[in-house]
Amino acid sequence: MTAQTLTAPAVPAPELADEAALLVREIEQYLTARTRTTAHPLVTKTTAELIAEALSATPVASAAPVLTAPARALRLLPDWVLNFPMLRQLHGGGRHISVAEHLELTALVIERYGWHRGALRSTSGRRCILGAQAVLFRLGYGDETTALAAGHRLQTVLAARGISEPYHRWNDATGRTREEALALVRTAATRARQADRS
Repeated sequence: MTAQTLTAPAVPAPELADEAALLVREIEQYLTARTRTTAHPLVTKTTAELIAEALSATPVASAAPVLTAPARALRLLPDWVLNFPMLRQLHGGGRHISVAEHLELTALVIERYGWHRGALRSTSGRRCILGAQAVLFRLGYGDETTALAAGHRLQTVLAARGISEPYHRWNDATGRTREEALALVRTAATRARQADRS
């Protein structure tokens, strides 16, 4: 068996050590510039891009998200659960919507969840007009001002028909049908959209 002799590694000359450190620094700078680093994994732009966008004089054009009614499965949850931040983020999360959009979404909630008369909701999750509006409000589709303005639009349509009772009582009247409720909401939505255009 032959004995191995251990020798200390050669110490590089100082100028080589400086060059190696400079090379490592340049490689790190290159890799940093090539890697998209963001503050959060869901953010798709780098901090530098976000700052540049915020400081730019011209607004960045972005497509508005498509409005969709809340998921049908939510109809079975108690209404107070709809205020949970996670659900609000998934379904609107404080997004500004117009009065016309609020009314159109109210009609979609009634279609998806089912229509109810006599209370805000049934045990199976069907909703009256006011109950459907409450779902949207709790999930963050618009705010209280939007919901109140939508209610005024509904009242205006009823007043034009010579009906003075509040729309939530009109909804609950004996003999009222789902089709009549949806027609009222859609008429109010159409008039709100026409008012927005003029």
